[in-house]
Amino acid sequence: MEKIIFLNSLQDEQVLFGRYDQNLKLIEAEMGVKLIRTESGLKVIGEDGPVEKVGEMMEYLLSIVADGRDIKKRDVIYAIQLIRSDAEIDFKRLAKKRIQLPIRGGVITPKTKGQIEYVEAIRQYDIVFGIGPAGTGKTYLAIAMAVNALKKGIVRRIILTRPAIEAGENLGFLPGDMVEKVTPYLRPMYDALYEMIDPEKVEQYTEQGIIEIAPLAFMRGRTLNEAFIILDEAQNSTAYQMKMFLTRLGFDSKAVITGDPTQSDLPKGAANGLAEAERVLRPIEDIKFITLTGDDVVRHELVQKIIEAYERADKA
Repeated sequence: MEKIIFLNSLQDEQVLFGRYDQNLKLIEAEMGVKLIRTESGLKVIGEDGPVEKVGEMMEYLLSIVADGRDIKKRDVIYAIQLIRSDAEIDFKRLAKKRIQLPIRGGVITPKTKGQIEYVEAIRQYDIVFGIGPAGTGKTYLAIAMAVNALKKGIVRRIILTRPAIEAGENLGFLPGDMVEKVTPYLRPMYDALYEMIDPEKVEQYTEQGIIEIAPLAFMRGRTLNEAFIILDEAQNSTAYQMKMFLTRLGFDSKAVITGDPTQSDLPKGAANGLAEAERVLRPIEDIKFITLTGDDVVRHELVQKIIEAYERADKA
């Protein structure tokens, strides 16, 4: 079977094919097709199924190009992974449902099926749990949605919170006020914020209370209205802390709780707030639980292999 994919310009061709045609070579190797340049675009040759999927995948990648983004090797890898995880994947539907989250110098685009479901859940539900391993974009996408909601005026402030539990290390006495003491624990969230908002603006918003950092223990007694609240590293919260946090939700607010149950730093025997919440709250239809897996890892491809290796070892 043969299929022609038409390209609008030489620039589209250069972005889609990648440096030294690395994207084409990757698709040929992984999908078992032959890709040939033509005057009008790109010819795909191979068996019917793979040719049709590659054609749909190319159209999907071209929609990313239309957004003004370069196509990286990882974008092609994610698209191939989508095909492998779901042979019936509809790229045309995914292209229409892609959600663009504005950041400095570009947009953020959910890249895996799980990430797309996660972002859609955050849009539709007031409380969302994002559960999964490191590198799946749980926190990054939640912060992107928070920034988007703030820019659109959907919420008046962003509140970032995290249990102040040391990851198996004793950091000792931390000098400074409450913000300075807690900032090291919230550094990953700040790193994401700085990618989406000018650092000077982040500092300004922090001073004005538009962006607030608060250790989980300090959330007690508050009612949070018109806020986008993110509880990160929720596997390090106790059952009491989780209940306290969830009952802080006020009117016109959203809460996203992220965590990886396999990386809890709680003392041995302590009740895990994330695991308890999943057990107790899953029957509530208005609360959404999204489980991300190694297929949703969007870091270096070795990270996914590392996660899979540890999962195999745990099962063994």
